[in-house]
Amino acid sequence: MGERGRRCSRPGGTRLVGLLNDLGEGPLGLDTAVFIYFVEENPAYLPLVEPIFAAIDRGQVQGVTSAITLLETIVVPLRSGNEVLARRYESLLTHSRGLKLVHLDLALLRAAAHLRAITRLKTPDAIQLAAALSEGCSTFLANDHRYPELHGIRILQVDDYLTEKPAT
Repeated sequence: MGERGRRCSRPGGTRLVGLLNDLGEGPLGLDTAVFIYFVEENPAYLPLVEPIFAAIDRGQVQGVTSAITLLETIVVPLRSGNEVLARRYESLLTHSRGLKLVHLDLALLRAAAHLRAITRLKTPDAIQLAAALSEGCSTFLANDHRYPELHGIRILQVDDYLTEKPAT
């Protein structure tokens, strides 16, 4: 993952071991926020997400996200004229070994529509979950409490692993 965040020497204020243990076996679905925390080196969340990206880079964890993540991550950089940051996101999402970017196709869109129908998720969230489910993910890491409990996939919230909540 050539475009990695900086190295953190200690995970102060986090319960990193708990998060890593809770990821379980198999591919791991990742919501857009997880990528933003990593690439933009969010000081509250980087100690939690950086080891996950390192494990993905080493091939110990298969990361999965939908192509909607590319759209969601580059809008703000493009709007502000930050082409370098937009390219960092695109490079991470399209060239990282151990990370699968699930493209939108008819089957995925139908699955997302089904999820929206039964959960009232917003379209991007339904696409993210449909992508994770289509790739056999048993766990999905997000930081959005709008994701409902679903049979077949555990939704983990990054905030639940902080010992100190970030200032808003």
